[in-house]
Amino acid sequence: MSKVAVVTDSNSGLKQEEAKELGIYVIPMPFTINNKEYLEGIDITPERFFELMENGAEIFTSQPSPDSVMTLWDNVLKDYDELVYIPMSSGLSSSCQTACLLADEYDGRVHVVNNQRISVTQRSSCLDALRLAGEGKSAEEIKNILEEDKFNASIYIMLNTLYYLKKGGRITPAAAALGTLLRIKPVLQIQGEKLDAFAKARTTSQGKIIMINAIKNDIENRFGGIEKRNVTLYIAHTKNYEASLELKKELEVAIPELKVALIQELPLSISCHIGPGTLAIAMTQNLA
Repeated sequence: MSKVAVVTDSNSGLKQEEAKELGIYVIPMPFTINNKEYLEGIDITPERFFELMENGAEIFTSQPSPDSVMTLWDNVLKDYDELVYIPMSSGLSSSCQTACLLADEYDGRVHVVNNQRISVTQRSSCLDALRLAGEGKSAEEIKNILEEDKFNASIYIMLNTLYYLKKGGRITPAAAALGTLLRIKPVLQIQGEKLDAFAKARTTSQGKIIMINAIKNDIENRFGGIEKRNVTLYIAHTKNYEASLELKKELEVAIPELKVALIQELPLSISCHIGPGTLAIAMTQNLA
């Protein structure tokens, strides 16, 4: 039986210390802020990140360098027979595609999982991979299981402002100005590959209702109904912890059969495009 390691990136939300305790290896995502490079969870905290963002810093995301990825893989493979690498969604970054090319150099010892997840859903995949490895599954088997399961997850995100989408060129200045004037709070979704529009809310309360109803609809129509209790709920946010606690209460009132398993900050790779003050509800179907 092969000894299989689980490797991911910091978009999973796994902190270096927590990952070390679990036995998972995490590649930190790099950022360029005012022409200086930082590594998530290594030399910049979310608090400092948002402080710089709100002071108008120029922030650019990038993928981990091939050298940083291969160096970690090489070190891990000194103690393991093979590894599964679970990067952020291929629809949100080219880092997954790059990793697939790098894996060709490892004679089948590295298996890159393209299951199109991020944040708490990516974290869930890492924990599933760790459990499957403990059950004796090979790296290839784990990759196949996780990729077959890739669409069994949802994330709905309510933005506090359109400013950062406009700044990043993802909407026109005119649309951002109109949205600000009308106080629109867009609700976005991640269902597989990309961050897409889902709905528009006029108030925070309305936006939360939209997200809760979307999750309830997914449970009933995609995952067989609440009576199966086969899903896990999460709350995510950007610099909005107190509001996350309130959203947790509201979600558990709306779906009393389930409890929220985790409240986690959204990764900085998403945060830099949507800004502070966001709220999100996520869900994964539990692997058997």
